[in-house]
Amino acid sequence: MRAAVAVEALKMRRSRLPWLTVLALSVVALVGGLFMFILADQQRARAMGLLGAKASLVANEADWAAYFGFLAQANAVGGMVVFGLAVTWLFGREFSQGTAKDLLALPTGRGVIVSAKFVVGAVWFLVLGGYVYLLGLAIGAALGLPGWSGVLAVAGLGKLMATSVMTTLLVAPVALAASAGRGYLPGVGFMIAAVFLAQIVAALGYGHVFPWSVPALFSGLAGPEREQPGVLGYALVLLVGVGGAWATASWWTRADQDR
Repeated sequence: MRAAVAVEALKMRRSRLPWLTVLALSVVALVGGLFMFILADQQRARAMGLLGAKASLVANEADWAAYFGFLAQANAVGGMVVFGLAVTWLFGREFSQGTAKDLLALPTGRGVIVSAKFVVGAVWFLVLGGYVYLLGLAIGAALGLPGWSGVLAVAGLGKLMATSVMTTLLVAPVALAASAGRGYLPGVGFMIAAVFLAQIVAALGYGHVFPWSVPALFSGLAGPEREQPGVLGYALVLLVGVGGAWATASWWTRADQDR
């Protein structure tokens, strides 16, 4: 297991994708900072051309609570896309580049290979969540956002990392799609379908029982008037993560690998 994790980590380190994920989530934090800058003084923003003359932002005041909330909400939706692409790369690349049969010829169990990929992916995604938080702290401090407190900072970190954990669990079926589809496109297709359906189901009022809608509801993206998902919603997220990982490992163990 240690050797398999080391190999997967080496693949990730030699790839450009980790830097692209860092860039994508950096843009999320910077956009949140831009929104806070605009909210702090909309007249100034209009004078600088950052806000149209007739435009208006419907949001809370520009403070730390609003900024932490934005980071969690953006992570809930954007994380599904970023993490989904990363998982598609972790599993689909072996088939797109023709290295799957080489991996399976090694004296390492197929289940161990799959587990190593999931371990590297989970650590990768949690590090990204921590990075977004630290970048958000730097941006918020540079903007001089009011309302700072240690309790609020810890709560903001907890909510952000909780959305990262849930999103990490929800992208497990993407690994199965990329593996069974033997390439990138099935994984990307599943990810897009999940994000699309999450918006529709949440709008219909059933997001609390649709796992891919749960992180957005938890982060408050649907608004404070919406109830939290509840125990059932969180249990479904866990079930999707565990079931997706088990199904992926089972497929790798049983499927014929002829290319």
